[in-house]
This record gives sequence, C-alpha cells and structure tokens, in this order.
Amino acid sequence: MMLASTNAWTEVDQYFTSKLQVSDPLMDTVLKANSEAELPAIDVSPNQGKFLSLLAQLKGAKRILEIGTLGGYSTIWLARALPEDGHLVTLEYSEKHAKVAAKNIQNAGMDRKVEIKVGAALDTLPTIEGEFDFIFIDADKQNNANYLKWALELSQPGAVIITDNVVRDGRVIDENSEDESVQGVRHFVDMLSKEPRIDSTVVQTVGSKGYDGFVMGIVKG
Repeated sequence: MMLASTNAWTEVDQYFTSKLQVSDPLMDTVLKANSEAELPAIDVSPNQGKFLSLLAQLKGAKRILEIGTLGGYSTIWLARALPEDGHLVTLEYSEKHAKVAAKNIQNAGMDRKVEIKVGAALDTLPTIEGEFDFIFIDADKQNNANYLKWALELSQPGAVIITDNVVRDGRVIDENSEDESVQGVRHFVDMLSKEPRIDSTVVQTVGSKGYDGFVMGIVKG
C-alpha cells in the first residue's frame, strides 16, 4: 500500500487531470505567463480550478465576486462558468499582479465579462454595488473574517461562498501558532461558527498544492 506523501498526492492529481480534463493550452499559457512575471506560484491547481467552475455552473451563477486575483487563473476558470450576460468582479491589491491578470483574461477572451478592481480589498469592497450569487475568497488570510463580513453584505439569499487555504497543512488546529495566516483562518472559522446567516462546512484537499482545504457555505434566505 502506498503511503500518503506529497509526491503521491501530486501523481494522483496529475492522473485525474490527464483523465478528466481535456488539453487546455490556454490555461497552461496563463500559468506560464504568471511564472515569467515572477508571480508567486499560489494559483489553484487545474483540478481545483475546474472544481470551482463546476460549482459555479451548478449554482447557475450570473454574478461572481472574487477576492484575490493574482494572475487571473482562478478568475478565468470562474468566468468560463458564466452565461453570456454574466459578470465577474475580481479584486487585486497588487498593480503588477492586476496587469498580468488583465492580459491573461484578455487573451482568454473573458475581458468582456470580467472587471478588475485594483487596491486593498477592504477599500474597494465598500464601492461595489449589487448582489452576488457566488463569491470566492482567496486573498490574505489575516483579513478572512473581514472579507466574510463583506461577502455576506454583498450576497443574495442562496449565494455560495467559497474560501480557500483554510487547512494550512494542518496547522489550523494550532491555537498557539505565531503564523498570522493560521490565526486569521482560526478567527474566520470562529466567526463562521457563530454566524447565523450562513450554513458552512469544510472540504479538506490534498494534491499538487499540498494539504489544504476549502470552506464552503450557503447564505440563508
């Protein structure tokens, strides 16, 4: 029996990618562009990107909010799930990252559906109008609780809220951790546990991105 390891997780990830995803040169080009621009390699994996896209399709999402753009890899996956009249707003702190993302999104033919807002998310969130039916939070973990507050304010009943990187290689259970990201996730989870407006759970993941997980929630009517 094969013991669980990062190598095994990566090989399994690659196996399912080869079997369940068609060749996608466009998305490969996005990752290459991000690497050449020296963006951190913290994009979701191809399987995770498709998972998000399928969730948005299952929801029938028409308005998506993404907090944390990076190079636009997850943005494009989500935009692919939108109908022709759909709209996605994505928030990115770094001007450099936003420029790379804008080019990637344009090359993917998704620029008519996607709007990038540059600046600290907690500054741009108050300027956003309308409600969203799907929200993906994948930014600085220290502010996850604050992002959740805004996500709830900007959600319509039944909206799906997904938050990435909540397991932190298992370190989330360390209440004494000095890692600000770990403590940010813990504060976020504590808030979720007391928040009556959302019903949520966690899905732990392993793969090419290591050991982590998503929090998934549905906003109550």
